[in-house]
Amino acid sequence: MRLTIKWLMWFVGIGVYVMFLGGVFYYNLFKWTFDEKLKQDVIDKVKTYAPTMRTGLLNNANAISFEEYDIMTELSKDERITSMIYLSRQGKVRWHKESRFIGVGWDELQKQVPPPTDAISQAYLSKMPKVRQVKSEPFYEIAIPFSVRGDIIGIIDLLVSRAGAEVLIGAAMRKYMFGAVGVLFLLGLPLYFFFHHYVISPMDSLRESVEGVSLKNFDLRFPPRTDEFGDLAGSIVRLMGKMKVEIDGISNRDRTYKEAEQRWWRSLLNIIVPGNNYVIVVDENNSILYANFELTQGMDAKNIHLLDVVDSQQQTLLRLVGQAFEMPDQPVEGEAVFKGQNLNVKVLHVGQTAETNRTLILFYPRAGVSM
Repeated sequence: MRLTIKWLMWFVGIGVYVMFLGGVFYYNLFKWTFDEKLKQDVIDKVKTYAPTMRTGLLNNANAISFEEYDIMTELSKDERITSMIYLSRQGKVRWHKESRFIGVGWDELQKQVPPPTDAISQAYLSKMPKVRQVKSEPFYEIAIPFSVRGDIIGIIDLLVSRAGAEVLIGAAMRKYMFGAVGVLFLLGLPLYFFFHHYVISPMDSLRESVEGVSLKNFDLRFPPRTDEFGDLAGSIVRLMGKMKVEIDGISNRDRTYKEAEQRWWRSLLNIIVPGNNYVIVVDENNSILYANFELTQGMDAKNIHLLDVVDSQQQTLLRLVGQAFEMPDQPVEGEAVFKGQNLNVKVLHVGQTAETNRTLILFYPRAGVSM
């Protein structure tokens, strides 16, 4: 996989991960903010009517006044408030959306319509407004007590819907998502150009420079740089310099070894092979190492292959060479035509490894035939 694609996948993956964590954080932040605002708005709205409601509770604990009735009607128009219960200090229902419950005691009302939470009892005990989340429902129960000189004279209980808050939270989260994607794009674009210009392009240039290196040309054509790529190019240049020295050394050693071996064969075979015999020594590639006769006008023995000297049509000689390969260290004898003469042939193949294989071919006259 290309490095650019890997970088892009990592960037997108990390960006999505950060967006997800940010989304969780902002969702809870928005939820808390809008829920708190919803609760406080409802409590503040009721508190604006608190003086009138206290007056009504003190003047007549059994029946609701016209002013209180108007307040109940006004609160009922609020779309956030789905139901209300208005209780006096004796626990009698002063107002309910169902008129049959008006005047009913709190104990009797609980039997017929169980309260969703314990907000009313907690507000009565603490003498402070209490807010409770209705379990598994998108509602808050808000109980607000009215007190005079520390004595509870009445309580209003409101069931408030979170639907409006959910709409606001959804709108805020959509804005967050659009903003997060935009930030990811705006951040990723310059990062991509930076990555491509300072990482990918130098890597491609260095790759092309390395591909242009060969055994004949160890020059790395890469522009000088002062960054990490410049250091890497310098390391490659030093490595290729060492390789060139090693290859030159191996080549020189091989050349010296071949020249020494040719002198060895020349000295040895000049002593033991009569002058009227022909001898050829070939290496593992069937290139001629030594011959005691002139091979080809203007050519050196080390550049000549055996087939350049021995006609490929001389199947008998080639068959003897093949047998010698199958029977190493054992001479194979036969007859062949060489240099226009019918000669006896001895072929000996020696060597333990492919690099040290040598084959000696000796042509000598038949008995009774002079050359």
